[in-house]
Amino acid sequence: MPAQLSTRTITLAATLAMILPSAALAFRAFNRMEVLPVSNGVYEVVSEVGAGPTNYWCGAGDYAQRVLGAGSTDRVYIWQGIGPSVNRPGKKSVQFSLTPPPGADTSTGYSVNVDRPGDNMNVSMAQNYCYDRRADAVQFVGT
Repeated sequence: MPAQLSTRTITLAATLAMILPSAALAFRAFNRMEVLPVSNGVYEVVSEVGAGPTNYWCGAGDYAQRVLGAGSTDRVYIWQGIGPSVNRPGKKSVQFSLTPPPGADTSTGYSVNVDRPGDNMNVSMAQNYCYDRRADAVQFVGT
């Protein structure tokens, strides 16, 4: 007589089935920010503790080039400013796309932010933010 599956085992299996597919879709940017697809060319960069605007742009540019195959002069646009994550409940994210959101002002400004849909920069500039903190990782040894 085959062993019966307990309710607990079935619940565990169902939970794992829901979690594993979304984990498999995650991309880790150069700065270790998690990037996940949202819909039709829109993707989100999920917040980490202490993340600032340049961290989101790094994740957006890295994903655009390495996953979407965007060129260095292609533009990355904020689709939706910082708000609740679609894929990671309880976390914040910024949504990006290689196309501007309909009706958004796409004129470029002088500050780096993650609030205004339509703000944009080229992929190369966004990726440059991945390297800003590299010097912080270098350990200097005193003599």
